[in-house]
Amino acid sequence: MRRERSIDPDYFEALYKDKGDPWEFETSAYEAAKYRETLAALPASRFESVLEVGCANGVLTAMLGPRCDALLAVDVSETALAAARARCADQPHIRVEQRRLPAEAPDGMFDLVLLSEVVYYWDSADIARLGDWLRGAVRSGGHVLLVHWIGETDYPKSGDDAVAELRAALEDRVTVERSDRHEAYRLDLWRLA
Repeated sequence: MRRERSIDPDYFEALYKDKGDPWEFETSAYEAAKYRETLAALPASRFESVLEVGCANGVLTAMLGPRCDALLAVDVSETALAAARARCADQPHIRVEQRRLPAEAPDGMFDLVLLSEVVYYWDSADIARLGDWLRGAVRSGGHVLLVHWIGETDYPKSGDDAVAELRAALEDRVTVERSDRHEAYRLDLWRLA
């Protein structure tokens, strides 16, 4: 049964405290293949300013870092963020912060916003707020890259519904550059006008 409201940060903190790496980001062949595909989908070899929402323990963050002049990686779990900070300590251009989006969205403009496995944790109201924020936070011609599992969930949204709702919230600002379906996940790359 689906939850009706956005998932509370305490849910994620409990998972990381209990299991350390609850989705096996460090060891899963599925995650490693998905990360390779995510990095291959990036529309440029280098970015000036990137926001990664839901960085978890920083496995993808560390891989993304060499392609960024500045990378802000955020998550709601302080336990996960401690691991991300340690993993990315040798890349001083990476900032790791505890934030709950969309309510605690950062200031600034970004060339790329990466939303990997996060939008389906939000309810419709939060997805609409995220769309409002993205309109002002992504530079004209900048990109939003979404990666979401497409199996059954008990989250507020399915991967497909989350992507569709966010696209609707962004209205005519979105040009779809890529929309790929893999066996277990979808990858969507949008350019914002």
